[in-house]
Amino acid sequence: MPELPEVQTTVTGLKKVLVKRTITDVWTDLAIKDQKVTHFKETVKDLDFFTSFKKEVMGAKVISVERRAKNILINLDTGKTILIHLKMTGHLLYGTYEYGKRENTWIVSAQEKNTALRDPFNRFIHVVFTLDNGKHLAFCDARKFGKVTLLPTALAHKTSHLENIGPEPLDDTFTKEVMTERLLKKPSGKIKQVLMDQSIIAGIGNIYSDEILWLVGLHPEERTKNIPQKYFSLIYKAMREVLSKGIDFGGDSTSDYRNIHGEAGAFQHAHNAYRRTGKSCGKRGCTGTIGRIMVGSRSAHYCTSHQKRLEVY
Repeated sequence: MPELPEVQTTVTGLKKVLVKRTITDVWTDLAIKDQKVTHFKETVKDLDFFTSFKKEVMGAKVISVERRAKNILINLDTGKTILIHLKMTGHLLYGTYEYGKRENTWIVSAQEKNTALRDPFNRFIHVVFTLDNGKHLAFCDARKFGKVTLLPTALAHKTSHLENIGPEPLDDTFTKEVMTERLLKKPSGKIKQVLMDQSIIAGIGNIYSDEILWLVGLHPEERTKNIPQKYFSLIYKAMREVLSKGIDFGGDSTSDYRNIHGEAGAFQHAHNAYRRTGKSCGKRGCTGTIGRIMVGSRSAHYCTSHQKRLEVY
C-alpha cells in the first residue's frame, strides 16, 4: 500500500498539473447497482453515488491539492473535495488517454509522448477525469480496492474518512514529546503495529515501519511500555529521516506504485530491512542477517543481531 512518501510524491505532482484546471467529464467502470453490497456506499463504486458525483464535479475547477495521512484531497471551487485513497495498488496518472473499444477501458493515446505511462503497471485504469486542457487524470488500480468519494470541503476533516487519524509526523508541530505521547497510547502494543496504527500517527505503513525500526535497533515485537526513554529520541529522528528520504527518492515502487507521470520511485533500492529476508545486515559492524516474522497480520523484516528483544526487569 502506498504510504506517506508515495502519497506526498503524488500530491506534489498533482499540484503542478491540476490547480486551476476544470473537470469536464468523469468515467468509471467500477460503478454498480447492488443493494446487497454496502461497504462501497458513498464512493464511485456505487452507481447512484457516481451519478451524483459526476454531476457535482463536472464544471468544477481545482483550487488546491493536499494530503492527509494516506489520503489525497482535491479541493474544488464548488466547496466540495474529491477524496482519493490509493489503498493497496492504486496510483494516479496524468496524460492523454482515449477510450479503447477493444480493451473496453481507457488506454494511453497514440499522441502521448510520455512513454512511461505505457508501463504495464499503469494499464489498470478504472476512473478517468477529463480536464479542460485535453489531458486526463486516470486512477490506475489493479486490485480495485481504491476509494474515490466526494465530501464538503469545510467538513472533510470531520468525516469518518479523516477524523480519527493521528498527527502528521513531518509537521513542525510534531515534536519528540508529541510522538512519545502518541506511541504510549498503546502501551501493550507491539511497536511495529503501533507505528502503523493510523489513529496514533499518520501515514506510516509496512515498508517505512521496518526501515525505522532497523535504523533504531528495535525488535518489531517490542512492547511500547518496555521501550526505555532514550529510544524515543532515536525513533523520532529515524521516523523523520526515513520518511523524508522516501519523499526524496520519489516513493517506493517495490509493488505497483508509480508517480503521476507513470514513473517508478527509487526508495526500493535503499531498503535496509524491508523484503531483504536472508541477506546480510548492512549496518556497519553488524554480522546479522535480515529475518522475517509475522506481527499481527503483517510481515516484519528485521536484523536478527542488532534488533534483539530488550531485557525487561
